[in-house]
Amino acid sequence: MKQIFINTLKISAAAVMAILLAMELKLEFAVSAGIVAILSVQPTKKETLRTAFSRFLAFAVALVISVLLFNLLGFTFYVFFIYLALFILVCQWRGWTSAMAMDSVLISHFLNFGKTGSAEIINEILLFVIGVGFGILVNIFLHKKTDYIEELKAQTDEKIKLLLHRMSLRILNPDFADYDGSCFASLNESLFTAKKQAEENFNNQFTSKDTYDSRYLLMRENQTRVLYEMFKCVRQIKTVPATAQMVADFLEKVSVEYHKDNDVQSLLAELSEIMGKMKAVLLPKTRPEFEDRANLFALLDRLQEFLEIKHTFFYKNF
Repeated sequence: MKQIFINTLKISAAAVMAILLAMELKLEFAVSAGIVAILSVQPTKKETLRTAFSRFLAFAVALVISVLLFNLLGFTFYVFFIYLALFILVCQWRGWTSAMAMDSVLISHFLNFGKTGSAEIINEILLFVIGVGFGILVNIFLHKKTDYIEELKAQTDEKIKLLLHRMSLRILNPDFADYDGSCFASLNESLFTAKKQAEENFNNQFTSKDTYDSRYLLMRENQTRVLYEMFKCVRQIKTVPATAQMVADFLEKVSVEYHKDNDVQSLLAELSEIMGKMKAVLLPKTRPEFEDRANLFALLDRLQEFLEIKHTFFYKNF
């Protein structure tokens, strides 16, 4: 909400400054510069520049069509309608649909002027340049939301930690309440929001294209898929085998040490030791214990994959 309020102020300020500059230059229809500024602001810097370029080309075409038509057929609404039909046709052909309304508003001023001399054409060009210029200027100051993306990444990590913690509790308590996987819905929602913000931040860069956040979230997304396989292993456990405490303690340790700067090297080494110890434990005497120990071993197998995803990412990016 705070960011929406700040962006509203910036866009409004751009419109006001565009109008004031147009008035200072004594341009006719100065308010139109402010409207152009508002229409020129896009969600990201990248989109703003791309849109500005396409609208410049469309405006040049609009000028040519309108000058020819008005001077050949006269300055009437009927001629303006013909202009609209031709200009809209060209815009749809070239994919300039966002320019149709804005450029046509500027062209409509020629009806009031009743002529298309150099002074009138320059007036419209300046309105266009001032409006688009301030639109671009606003987006330069709509900075990459670094703090926000870090907050979203931290929220995602906390939800993964909670899932690991709940797994450790469920292993020791087959009757653990509400162990239905609903936590994954919240986690996936956090991942979606964070990925969307990372993409917006990427598009808000003019020069350096930092993709770290997107790659980080992709890594967490891959881990989440493995985490769901771990959840399915845990949910199938119906007893508390002799090896349960060992596995639960390690899962709790992973959840505590789970953070973005951990290379998980020591965790992988400890996991290898635990898997070795589990193989050395006496064979189970009952079928349920055999099945549950098999599920625990499958869980650790998936956990190894979970940690290796982070280990690989860490050494590729640090």
